Amino acid sequence: MLESRKEKFIRLTKKRRKKRILNIAVFFVLAIMCFASYFVISIIEAALKGMDHNVAKSNLRKEQITLKKDPFTSLLIGSDGRPKNPKDWRPDVLMLLVVNPKTKSIKTISIPRDTLVEIANTNGFKTKINSAVYWGYQKGIDPIQNIRETIENLLKIPIDYYVKTNFEGFTKIVDSLGGVTVDVKFPFSQKALGGKKIFFEKGFRKLNGIEALAYVRMRKQDPEGDHGRNKRQQEVIYKLVDKITSLNGMTKILNIIDTLGNNITYSLPISETITLCNIYMQCKNNIETIKMNTTSKKIKGIWYEILNKNEKERIHKILKKQLEFN
Repeated sequence: MLESRKEKFIRLTKKRRKKRILNIAVFFVLAIMCFASYFVISIIEAALKGMDHNVAKSNLRKEQITLKKDPFTSLLIGSDGRPKNPKDWRPDVLMLLVVNPKTKSIKTISIPRDTLVEIANTNGFKTKINSAVYWGYQKGIDPIQNIRETIENLLKIPIDYYVKTNFEGFTKIVDSLGGVTVDVKFPFSQKALGGKKIFFEKGFRKLNGIEALAYVRMRKQDPEGDHGRNKRQQEVIYKLVDKITSLNGMTKILNIIDTLGNNITYSLPISETITLCNIYMQCKNNIETIKMNTTSKKIKGIWYEILNKNEKERIHKILKKQLEFN
């Protein structure tokens, strides 16, 4: 039986439609592949900008650790520096995380920036711990390394990795993640970058980047001084990490790529990023904050935070056990 013109037209139309659909599908697959390639390349390029390749194994370690199985430490450094003056900075925040993948737990401790310590590589000179950067530059030693060695000498445990961000990086990350909600414990005010005064009322409040920076920096109006400020820093950092490791946070990674590249440096290998995120997700419900009990003392007209021998030993034992360090 001969095929009618109508049947032939329908058959050819269906064939063209299938071909058109196939072409559209191929186009979308290629587009997705191009976008995925751009996404991966952009992340790698940004990551490489902030990667510090010069950080060696801690002198307190006999062998290099393996993240997937070994307990490790990471030092979070919040600096008061700006990108235009890379050498003009001091650590405003020093928070040590001791992570144990075996026990799925994290212990954190904040070190007050005014803590009186012996600065590494100065032949025993004692001053505030946030001066370790200055003395690093003075002695021709990498400032991060000088902070690292100063803390290692203080707590007698190795510092394996570090992450450092400046004020601009912090504010941009908060804004890129849609802000952060905090629980303000008491009313206070604090000058923000640029000189504007921000007022905080008691209760829950969602903060943008500039507001969050003011929130974590205030200490003079806090009844607990530096310790109260440390609590606010930990509150904000934990919430930001939760956002970054969430699916929603991962979809916003392109928005913070430039921020990561220009305002953050770190020593963790890029290949371990996923491993680190997985470890955090396993440990996030078992995080303990260790308080460093210091006393304020005025010496030659300057106020310091004094860490006595017994308190130093108490902290060392806790962190050593968490780290399984011999």
